[in-house]
This record gives sequence, C-alpha cells and structure tokens, in this order.
Amino acid sequence: MSSRPVLDVLRRHRRAAAVGCGSSMLHQTCEALVPVAIGLAVDRAVATGDVRAIVVSVVAVLVLFAVLSSAGTFAFWVVDRAQFDEAHHLRTAVARAVLRDPAVLRDRQVGDALSVTTSDTRHTAEALGLVSFLASGCFGLLVAAVVLLRIDVALGLGLLVAVPVLVLGLQALTPRLEARVHDRQRTAGLAAAVAADLLAGLRPLRGFGGVPEAVRRYHLASSVSRRAAVGAAGATSVVVGVSTLATGAVLVATAAVAGGFVARGRLDVGEFVTVVGMASFLADPVRNISFCVQQLAVSRASARRVADLLRPDSPRRPLGDTTGAAPLETVAGEVLGVVTTDTATADAVTAAFAAVPGVLVEPAHTVLLGETLADALASGPVPAGRGVPLADALTAAAAPTDLDLPLADGGTNVSGGQRQRIGLARALAADRELLVLRDPTTALDAVTEDRVAAGVRALRAGSGTTVLVTSSPLLLSRCDRVVLLAADGRHATGSHHDLLDDPDYAAAVAR
Repeated sequence: MSSRPVLDVLRRHRRAAAVGCGSSMLHQTCEALVPVAIGLAVDRAVATGDVRAIVVSVVAVLVLFAVLSSAGTFAFWVVDRAQFDEAHHLRTAVARAVLRDPAVLRDRQVGDALSVTTSDTRHTAEALGLVSFLASGCFGLLVAAVVLLRIDVALGLGLLVAVPVLVLGLQALTPRLEARVHDRQRTAGLAAAVAADLLAGLRPLRGFGGVPEAVRRYHLASSVSRRAAVGAAGATSVVVGVSTLATGAVLVATAAVAGGFVARGRLDVGEFVTVVGMASFLADPVRNISFCVQQLAVSRASARRVADLLRPDSPRRPLGDTTGAAPLETVAGEVLGVVTTDTATADAVTAAFAAVPGVLVEPAHTVLLGETLADALASGPVPAGRGVPLADALTAAAAPTDLDLPLADGGTNVSGGQRQRIGLARALAADRELLVLRDPTTALDAVTEDRVAAGVRALRAGSGTTVLVTSSPLLLSRCDRVVLLAADGRHATGSHHDLLDDPDYAAAVAR
C-alpha cells in the first residue's frame, strides 16, 4: 500500500464507489424533494380542495418514495459488497505477508497482528461506504440549498454560509480524534497480544507459580488499553456533541427565520411547509456528514496500521549492521552455517535475511495450518517450481509421509519434533534459491538430527544456497563453510572442524 492507503482502497473499487455515490446522491435528492412535494401538494391540492390534484399529489409522493427507497437499497448493496471484498482482500494480503515474510512481525506481538488482520482491515474497508455517504450528504445539502434559494434568497444564502462553517469546524476536530483512535487500536492489539501469549503458556505458568504475575501484567496492559479507549470515546463524544449542537442551531435558526417570513407575508403556507420540512430534512445529511467525518478518522487510523504491516519499504535492519561483523556473503549452491554467541545476534541475522525479497526464512517455531498433513504442506510458501518432489523433501526432513495424517489445531496432536520436521519439509519443497533455516533440529534426538542433516545436505547442495543459523554440530559438520559471529563484533570463518579451536565457537556449539 502507498502512503495514502485509503486512496488505494478507493482506486481498487472506483466503479463500486462511483455507483454507490451516484445511488446515494439520488437517494438524498429524493429525500430533499419530499418537503417540496408536500409543499406543492398543500398549495395545489389541499388548499384548493381539488380531488384530482390530491390524487395526483399522493401518487407523485408514492413514486418519489419508491425511487428513494430503491436507490438507497441499491447503494447499500453495492457498497457493502465492495466493503466485504476489500476486507477479504486486506485480510488475505496481511496473512500472505506474515506467512511469506515472518520478519514483518519482528516488532509486533501475535495478538497485535491479529488485531490488524481483523479489526483494522474491516475499518479500512469501511472507507468505501463512508466516502459514498459523505458525498451523498453533501449533495443533499446542495439540493436543499437550491430549493431554499428558489423560495427565498436570504434563507438559501444563510444555509450556504452555515453548513460549510459547520463541516470545516467538524473537520478541524478529526486529527485529535484520529490520534486517539489510533492509540486505542494499538493498545487494544497489545492487550490482545499479552492475552494470547499468556493463554499459550498457561500450563507452564501454573507449573512454576507464575499466574499471579501473568495476571498483573495483563491487568497493566488492559488498563492502558482501557484508558486509550476512554480517551477515544471522549474525543468521539466531543465530535458528536459539537455536531449535534451545531445541527440543532441550524434547524432552530432556519425555522425561526421562516416563521418570521410567514408572519410578514413573505412566504405562503406551502412554502412554509417546504421550509419547515427542509429544516427537518437537513438533520439527516448534516448527521451523515458528521458521522462520516468521525468514522473516516477511524478508517484512516486503521489503514495506517494495515499499511505499516504491508508496506514493502518499511525500515528494516540490513544484514551485518547489527552484528558488528562484516556482512555475510553467500555463494551460490553452498551450504553455509552461521553460529552466534548470543540470541540477539541470531535474531538480527535472521531478520536481515528475511528483509531480502525472494528469500525464504523458516523459523524454529513451526506453525501448521489445516486439518491434514497435506493441508499443512500446502499452506507454506508457493514453490519456485524448480523440480523438488514433495516426497524427496519429506524424506530429507525425516518427516511423516502419510499425507492424510490428521492434525489438530496448529498440529498440537503431533510431537514438537514431528512438527519441526514437517515445517522443514515444507520449506525444502518450496525450493527457493536462498533458503534460511533457523535452528531446524532443536526438538530432535541425535540419531534423527543426523539423518536430517544428511538429508538437507544431499537435497540442497548444488541446487540452491542454504543458510543454517544453528549451533548443532551435526548440521555444522556438513556445511561447506561456517561463519562465527560473536556478540563483541568479532567474526571468523572456516570449517566446523577448524573453528572448534576458537573458544567462543566451541562454547557456542558445546552440548
């Protein structure tokens, strides 16, 4: 998405937005003409007692209401359909971004990403309807102004002055509201993230007595979210209160002026009815405008959060800059081992590789989606199509080969080792030119780990570059080259056997 994500949504659905705006404008035009029709009926039918004129007036009003309701219904149908399509598009884009490039979540918790995927994508898509109804509200005010100008220039000019002042005044309040809403969405996502993390680790928390501390931390996160929600509600109340007060002032002033004109004989009965009816009608477009202005602030705030997750040019840490070492250079077709003396450096290396387009990074923690092994394997990255059969990938990773193997939620019915090997097989089957594996054998026993190390070497050697960020001697012994990255910025390169003479390396790979 670009720096103006709401405009991107409108461009993608410009036809639906145009049709929705047109139908909504027709709906508002018909609503604005209802007081005119009633005023004409009073003048030409009720006041004269002409039965034929009364029948014609009633039929005309019924036709007007039929067009009004049809246009409104069609506008809602078109806009709602476009909103559902856009929300689905954004949810899919976010899910794709997370699955293809886990580095986009390195500064986010899972719950925060879930909040973006659900709440923020929906609010962003709602911009389509808000723009349509904002346009129809403004058009309804224009029709009302034209009608009032034809009845009395002073009334029309007064309305044309009062309404822009009202709209501009409401617009001036939106930056504060948008900031409060953005803060509300962000803190709600963080609270959801804390809850998700605590639920995932509930069993070990109970085991070592960490539940009270967990409750305290969630209470703190929830309190921050509550304060942000109260702040957003307060800002919303200010906008609603000001808009209601301004709307009431416009209605009272219009009715008072029209009543004075009737008393002086400047307006007849039919025109008075039209003016009073128009004054009542004005509440609807003004209310729509104030609501749309308010909700567009919510959409813009949510759209920024979605764009931050999807934007490909978001700032990322270049490889090598955070380790204090020279940048890692890969050679086509080699199996490269990377050993770090601390977790932070390993995280930096993994994140830097993940920032490179086209690189597949398989994290240590494997997530399996679907009801069977076949579903889980199909949920991974799109294969490059360079000819690695799935059976060979499963064999190399020593993973289960029964594609009908049932999987519970997230693969909870299989062991950690099996889950890790399935994720490794999925990554190998993707057959990327550059594949990065982060600690791919931490849950395996030594015999299985040796088998997997041999399988990965046999499958990947010469066909693509493989980077193993690991401390496993069994994996490192099969690498063409190993790079040691120390926390103090020192680095060394050699074979696994040669680097064993380095105390930092020996300590890192010791078991």
